[in-house]
This record gives sequence, C-alpha cells and structure tokens, in this order.
Amino acid sequence: QSQRCNFGIMSIKLRELIRNVRACKSSAEERKVIFKECALIRTSFKEKVDSGLRHRNVAKLLYIHMLGYPTHFGQMESLKLIASPKFNEKRIGYLALMLLLDETQEVLMLVTNCLKGDLKHKNPYIVGLALCSMGNISSADIARDLSNEVIRLFGSGNPYIRKKAALTAIRIVKKVPEMVVDFIKPATALLKTKQHSVLITAIALITEICKLKKKYANKFRSLVPSLVRHLKTLLLAGYISEYDVVGITDPFLQCKIIGLLRILGTGSSKASEEMTDILAQISINTEPSKNPGNAILYECVQTIMVIDAEDGLRQLAINILGRFLLHRDNNIRYVALNTLCGVIDRDTTSIQRHKTHIVDCLKDPDVSIRRRALDLIYALVTKSNVQGLVRELVNYLSVTSGDLEFKRMLTDKIVLVAEKYTPSKLWHLNTLLSLIEIAGDVTRDTVAANCVLVSGHNSELQPYTVHRLYHAVKEQVVPSAALRRLAIFCIGEYGNHLVTASSTDDANSKRPSEFSGKFSTHSPSDVLGTLKYILSRPTCTKEVKAYALNAMVKLSTRFDPSMQPAIKATIKKYTSSMSVELQQRSCEYINLLELENGAVRTKIVSVMPTPDKKLIKKAEEDDDDEDEDEDED
Repeated sequence: QSQRCNFGIMSIKLRELIRNVRACKSSAEERKVIFKECALIRTSFKEKVDSGLRHRNVAKLLYIHMLGYPTHFGQMESLKLIASPKFNEKRIGYLALMLLLDETQEVLMLVTNCLKGDLKHKNPYIVGLALCSMGNISSADIARDLSNEVIRLFGSGNPYIRKKAALTAIRIVKKVPEMVVDFIKPATALLKTKQHSVLITAIALITEICKLKKKYANKFRSLVPSLVRHLKTLLLAGYISEYDVVGITDPFLQCKIIGLLRILGTGSSKASEEMTDILAQISINTEPSKNPGNAILYECVQTIMVIDAEDGLRQLAINILGRFLLHRDNNIRYVALNTLCGVIDRDTTSIQRHKTHIVDCLKDPDVSIRRRALDLIYALVTKSNVQGLVRELVNYLSVTSGDLEFKRMLTDKIVLVAEKYTPSKLWHLNTLLSLIEIAGDVTRDTVAANCVLVSGHNSELQPYTVHRLYHAVKEQVVPSAALRRLAIFCIGEYGNHLVTASSTDDANSKRPSEFSGKFSTHSPSDVLGTLKYILSRPTCTKEVKAYALNAMVKLSTRFDPSMQPAIKATIKKYTSSMSVELQQRSCEYINLLELENGAVRTKIVSVMPTPDKKLIKKAEEDDDDEDEDEDED
C-alpha cells in the first residue's frame, strides 16, 4: 500500500510541477516545492519504482536544471534512458545528456557504445539524436572513436542525416584539428546536392575548415564556380514558398555562400575574377528595404572589400554602405560606419563622397553611432578637406548638449587634426579659440596651453588673440573658467594691444568672416573694469582670482603709470583674503608695485617666455596618465 502511495506521489507530471512552481509566491516557497520533488525523484531512482516513468522524472529534472537547481544525481539515469529501445525515452535521455553533462566529465565515456550503436540505427530520427548529441558535447576522444561513423553517414540517402552529419563534423574538426583531412572529400561531395539544408551545413563545414587551417582554402578554390552557380540559381529563382523570406529566396544560404567566397577569394586573383560578376548582380538586384536583403548586401560588401575587386565594384560596395547610413535602423547605420572605418585605407576617395551623411551621424541620439562617426571623420581628414570638416565638427560642438564624455572626445579629435593638418597658424589659432569659447571646461588644459604656444611663437597673432578673448569674455553671460583663465592670462601678457589703435586694426584684419562683431580700441580703465567685474562675480574661483591678480600686476607696466593707484587698490583688497594663496600673492604684488626701482619691476613682470612644444606634449601625456589612474581607482 505504501508503494502504491509512493507511486501516486512520484508520478506527478511535468505539467503539474510547472504549475506548482508558478503558483509559488516567494523564493522560499519555490525552493520548498523543488527540494520536495527532487527528494521524491531521488527515491524513485534509488528504489527503481516503476522504471517506465524514468523519462518523466528525467524530464522534470531538466526543468529543475533550467531553474538553476542542482540535478547531478540524474546523470546516470539519462544514460539508462539512452540505452532504452524506445524513441521517446532516448529523446529525453539524449536531451538530458546535452544539458546535465559536459565534455569534461568522465561519465561521458560510458555513452560511447550507445552513440555508436545509434549511429547505425535504422530509424533516421534516432541517428539524428545521436549526431545532435555528438555535435553538442563530444569530447576529443569520442570524436576520434566515432569519426568514421560520421563520415559514413555523409553518404546516406537521407538529407536529414547528411545535414546532421555535417554539423557534427564541425564539432569534430574543432576538437581534433588533425582530422580535417578526412572531411575534405565528404564535405566537397555534399555541394553537389540540391537540398538547401544540406548545402548550408556543407558550406558551414568548409568555412570552419578554412578558418582552422588557411592552407586548406587552396584545395577548395576549385569549388568557386560551383558556389557561383548555386548563388546565381538563388538570385534568379522565382517564388519558392519553402525558402522565401519576405520576397528573398533563402537569404541564410546566400549569406553563407558569400561568406565562403570571401574566404576563398582572399589572396587569389583567379577566384576573385570568377566571383566578380555574381557579386555585382547581387549588389544591384537585391532589395535593400528588408533586413534579409540588407544582410545579403552587407556580406556582399564585406567580400568585395576583401577580394581583388575592380575599382568600379569597390565603389559600388561603398555606395551601398552610404545608403545604409540613411537607414532608420540604428544597427544598420552602426554596421555601415564600422565597415567604413575598416576599409578607409583602401578607397578613401569613394568614402569622401559620403562625408555629409557621416557628419550627420554625429547628431544621432545613439552614443555608439556618434563615436563611430567621429572615428571615421577623424580618419577621413586630409590637408585638402581639413578646414571644411573641422568647421562641421565645431558647428556640431556648438549645438550639442549633455554627454560631456563625448564632447571631450570630440574636442580631442579636433585638436589632433587641427595640429596635424593645419593650413596656417591663424587658422590653427582660430580653431583652438573656438573650442575654448564653445566647449569651455570640457576641453583639456592643454588646449589653452596650445593657444598660448601658437600666439607666443607668432608675435603677429598676439593682438588678434587678446582682442578675441577679451571680446568673448565680455560677450558671454557666464564664461567658463577655462575661457576666463586663458583670457585673463593673455590680457596680462598682451594687454597693451587692447589700448593701441594700430593693434586693433591689425586684429580686425585677421578676424574670420564668420566672426560676429568688430574689435575696438579700449581704454586702460575699461580693461581694469573688466578684470574687477570678473573678480566680483560669485562664480569666480580662487584660481581665476589668482590669474586676475597676476594680470593686474603685469598691466602696471603695460598701461600708463596713472593707472597704478587703481591697480594697487584692487590688489590690496586681497591682502586680508581667507585664501592663503591669494593673500600671499597680493602682499607680494603690493611690495613689487612699491619698488622704487621701476626697471626691476618691469623686468620681473615682462612678457613670459613661450615654452617649448615638447613641454606641452609631456603635459598632455601626464594628463592622460592621471585620467587612466582615476579610471583604475
């Protein structure tokens, strides 16, 4: 009676177990249900209660395994099911074998004989189960022992078995690469079939063989005409309901064939020539409005860019990528940008025709697309187009908002291309000043340092530099700290140009056409008033105040001596500052202004010598090292 009771409890169906688990309202309740069922299943295995229900218990174990609970105690039961003559039990047994075991477990060796026997079975579905299991968990030893049986099945008259055998062979050649030679002829023979399922698995096997050992690609190059014929048949075929996907005949097989042609055509002019026509036909005739068509076109483009294709065909491939850039799908646009980045060195001229669409990708809300577009634009820059592309990038920088990391990347790229391809010093300076005015504190400190470097080494640019920075710091409602620091530094160094009419005319002559407004000559009191206003702002940091005090003491020798009392009075306010740095500076500057020997003061506050460019580069490297240390922290 107790056995009948146990039998009734243990014979719960998988559907009932799933229903019980879904009815649980907490994790603890779920664990209770699972552990109770596992205990009953263990008891069933131990006492061998009604072995006819073993497959039901193993099926429940598979569900429990999917939930993440330990089920190792059911491994041996799956082997017993595999040895069963019943198909439904074998099916559950092989499924459990693939899920509960892996190739590293020694228990797997016990199933070798069962696999060998099932590979010779008359039932093709049992043969398929054995092949499927081998293809998923076969170890190197099992692959060696049963490889001959798999090769024998390549000649089966059943396409279902041949397909499974080809897929199993992929696992065998991966586990035992030295056995690749044994599968070359059987794989080649499969290409003569007309069944698409067998073709696609045969091509997958040949592709894997070529990837494992590139030298075998030479043996398969004779298959290029056959592959081209298959591809042409697919391209010209009408509607076939069995293989049609949104109006395209078997796009999966087409992609596989084109991928194999790419491998076989690499490094072979003859093979490349044989596949050129069909690739051109696919590029022209494939419908790009559906995803299957886009997948085929992408594979086609990849192949064209790798093989020895003609310039016209290569240009056609890049035009396809250009169309991808206009697609609404973010994934397709990203794929186009990524591919263009990879082929930029092969056909830069053709890619240049699509630079407008590439620049438009910078406005995409997806940050990954913006970054790839930025990388591609950076690679496209040359001496002939640097001015136009940098103008586009600066314009985009002025309208973008948020994502400070991307803005910093953008400014870094602009600085690099401006320095590498600069057509003139004035243009270089204008670019750097525009970055400071627009990006402000997002820019690195080395951008301001480069501005000082360019203007310091080119005295004819100093009037324009100080006038533009003075105009920017006055016009902006809340100028950034980076702009204020650079402007105040240049006012202190070259402030005499602000009060000289000839310097103002010189600055206006260098003013770019897109710059709004006109520079005018200022009085010394106006310049001092601007510095005082900056000092009085609540957003003025201690660092900016230190720059302003430094600029004032320098202006004491550049302006009329009558301005010294006003300068001294402003500096004196900071002798009692709470900041030790500002207090020390102001006290030292007051003593400097009170020196009787004016020549000494003039020499001390003279224009600072411009540093060497190597020092700037070293500072940039140190800045990058600090950023990396912060990321690691």
